[in-house]
Amino acid sequence: MVRGLDFWPKCSIIKVFCQRKSEKGGLMAGPLSDIRVLDLSRVLAGPWAAQNLADLGADVIKVERLGVGDDSRAYAPPFLKDAQGRDTRESAYFCAANRGKRSITVNLTKPEGQNIVRELAKQSDVVIENYKPGDLARYGLGYDDLTALNPGLIYCSVTGFGQTGPYKDRPGYDSMAQGMGGMMSITGERDDLPGGGPQRVGVSIIDLTTGMYATIAICAALAHRAVTGKGQWIDIALLDTCVALLTNRGMSYLATGETPGRVGNVHPNAVPHQTFRTKDGNIILACGNDRMFNKFCEAAGCMHLAQDPRFSTNAQRVRNRDEITRLLNEVFAQCPTREWVELLDAAGVPNGPINTIAEVFADSQVIAREMRRDLTHATIGPVPTIANPMRFSGTPIQYKVAPPMLGQHTDEILCKVLGRSEAEVAQLRRDGVI
Repeated sequence: MVRGLDFWPKCSIIKVFCQRKSEKGGLMAGPLSDIRVLDLSRVLAGPWAAQNLADLGADVIKVERLGVGDDSRAYAPPFLKDAQGRDTRESAYFCAANRGKRSITVNLTKPEGQNIVRELAKQSDVVIENYKPGDLARYGLGYDDLTALNPGLIYCSVTGFGQTGPYKDRPGYDSMAQGMGGMMSITGERDDLPGGGPQRVGVSIIDLTTGMYATIAICAALAHRAVTGKGQWIDIALLDTCVALLTNRGMSYLATGETPGRVGNVHPNAVPHQTFRTKDGNIILACGNDRMFNKFCEAAGCMHLAQDPRFSTNAQRVRNRDEITRLLNEVFAQCPTREWVELLDAAGVPNGPINTIAEVFADSQVIAREMRRDLTHATIGPVPTIANPMRFSGTPIQYKVAPPMLGQHTDEILCKVLGRSEAEVAQLRRDGVI
């Protein structure tokens, strides 16, 4: 947990993060097993960052509103199901971003509730919050308030628009960020095609990526603190994240002054690098160069296309995109998806079926990589979760704690972390603090 400031400058990152006892099989505890995180965030971006840290071994204490909890507990149906297949009161949405955490319910409008959070912050390395700028400061829980108690604290604020700028006081949501940040302007079919128009990405990609950026920033701040002993304030915004994710499309605009548009499922600079209809479904073909296009045409029995001057080079195929797409749709329509996948895999041509989510979790590669992990819930029994994609050779992620019930660990945290007596906890409950 948090050490005194006189300790930090004397030790290297290696010493701080690697002086842990080996566990069974010689494997170390999680890479962040010395870290405690106080999660004051709700819904997705902040909780996603906190779940990443929990997966990496951190002790994450999630502070939730009394009687209500994280907003996403009400984002249902769907709910998790019990052993008899009946709906429970646990929302699938909440469980997607809160694995590995302990839940405590606290009434922040009461001074004693605010004191509980301050006490927890004193014993934490990281605070994650996604309140509007200034909201927590009204309760004495802002960055200045908590770092006065714990100078080594890393305080991560996740908001729609950041702590500065003309929009800083506006609420922010993923769909707003996708629209305002340009993502929807480059996602979806062209306006002149059926279904054309701006499209939101099928998951809350800006929330999730903001959470990932927050995770990286927190880990970087922990590494900096290991050398200097100093904590810091991390300011992460949904809109900033969306602008950063424009990457090559954004750079194309900055380089040329020309505004990119929507191109649907095709690659803007390589052809054929897109989806095609097969006899029974859809497939994606990814030919990134002329050599790969020739390999595809040989395998598919359409070498005449590779030899056609209109399609012999990528530049020509980009210029004649509509015509080559029309011709390849005719080729792909002759066989079912599975046959195309087997044929192209054998030829070494990059491709893949367009799977439904049910097909994803039935895929042999996904099963082999153990991307579904079942955990034991406090009341339901085994519940499914989706694994973290990070793989470590020496400090593997350990899936131990299912998403918590609302306030499941309130007494445990107050007694074991803060040293409150059972009588004190009972009084806090009577007073409506917890």
